[in-house]
Amino acid sequence: MSLVVVHPGPLTLVQDDGRPGLAAQGVGAAGAFDRRALHQARTLVGDASGTAVLEVLGGGLELRATSEHVVAVTGAVGPVLVDGAPVEHGRAVRLGAGRHLAVAPFGHGLRGYVAVAGGIDVPSTLGSRSADTLSRLGPPALSAGDELAVGEPLQDPPDVAPVPSLLTPGTTTVDVVLGPRDDWFTPDALAAFLGTGWVVSERSDRIGVRLDHRAPGRTGLERAVDGELPSEPCVRGSVQVTSAGLPVVLGPDHPVTGGYPVIGVVTGRGLDRLAQVRPGETVRFRRHTLP
Repeated sequence: MSLVVVHPGPLTLVQDDGRPGLAAQGVGAAGAFDRRALHQARTLVGDASGTAVLEVLGGGLELRATSEHVVAVTGAVGPVLVDGAPVEHGRAVRLGAGRHLAVAPFGHGLRGYVAVAGGIDVPSTLGSRSADTLSRLGPPALSAGDELAVGEPLQDPPDVAPVPSLLTPGTTTVDVVLGPRDDWFTPDALAAFLGTGWVVSERSDRIGVRLDHRAPGRTGLERAVDGELPSEPCVRGSVQVTSAGLPVVLGPDHPVTGGYPVIGVVTGRGLDRLAQVRPGETVRFRRHTLP
């Protein structure tokens, strides 16, 4: 049972829940950027936690089935076609042998997730099938002509309602817990961090979402503490502030240590939302207090 890649799109990666717990060995977790969309896609096709899916950047993926499969597309929204006929986004559909699934360029959002009942069956590296773009662990990005093995489905797809998209146009607001190094910044800088509409840079990727001011000539976030910070552990969602005073939100392929002070950490749900923000779109941070 397999799928043949006809067109890979700009960047399509195999992803699962990642390889957490190896930071002490210098290995990041990686895994799907939008975990909510990953879990939705697997639920639609009846897969258990841990199976691998395809993370599609921007759309443009086309697959040909060599046998019958059940597939679902979640996350970023755009036309989904089977042999040129539209099918519903966020719903499980049958893909017969010889038929083509096309995930057209997205109209809203940035990353789509294609689940296949049984999961994408590529070799596991350190307990995960995820591709890590920083460490180069896991399978490479898809190329035209690749043949993807598919595991044996454990059950028939459940009869569940379509998953509605939660993506909305306009500014994206994400929750952030301040610290651990928020005391390295002035009160005005903290107010600016929470009060500014930050623009996503085109240099963003799975390693980090780089943010910039919309107003030209505006200065970065001012430090209250000068000097260098010794490298310390970083987690997914950490908001580092560079020497230019600009935030970078660490994504799933982030380094396990860093020397820039972390002004806050984006919540898991907030990072799911951030995974779908396109370059040029605006992000705002909303302070979240842990119980």
